[in-house]
Amino acid sequence: MLNVRTIGTLAAAAAFATATVVAQTAKPAAPATTAGKPAAAPPAQAAKPATAKPAAAGKHVLMTMEDMKWGPPPDGLPPGSQLAVLDGDPSKARVPFVIRAKMPDGYKVMPHWHPTDESITVISGSLALGMGDTWNDSSLTTLKAGEYGRMPKMMHHYALAKGETVIQIHGMGPFAITYVNSKDDPRKKTTH
Repeated sequence: MLNVRTIGTLAAAAAFATATVVAQTAKPAAPATTAGKPAAAPPAQAAKPATAKPAAAGKHVLMTMEDMKWGPPPDGLPPGSQLAVLDGDPSKARVPFVIRAKMPDGYKVMPHWHPTDESITVISGSLALGMGDTWNDSSLTTLKAGEYGRMPKMMHHYALAKGETVIQIHGMGPFAITYVNSKDDPRKKTTH
């Protein structure tokens, strides 16, 4: 599990805001005409509230780079990266979250899966992603800054940072990781 105090859902908030703006600004179709005369306008309808609600209604989040609190990764990820929670609580079930991860060149996360969908946007650098139970360099697809990937829950996948890389992950908690091969799990490795 991620420790919220050591890691920093703008994306979830943005998606909600976008859905709200779209719902509030959508224009009704023009009324049909009959013999060149406009048809009677339909009766006015009360605006419908958006069906989705943000994690905390009324919560406004603006975060500068200086505001982000970076810390070590949770035990389920290999050492060497840093994480920041931007919004939400990745440890809580059914709560939206957004986190960022900074990874050094060559940082690998071996084949694993998550109990919830994982959406990733590359902020800087490049992230190579592969699908399957075993690492296969030839199956990697590289995403560059500004590009996006989504892994549905339970999908077995793996990742490699190419150059110093920052990614943003958003989804619904809990954000947890299970390795396909338990020997790859950093929580099970001992130091000598």
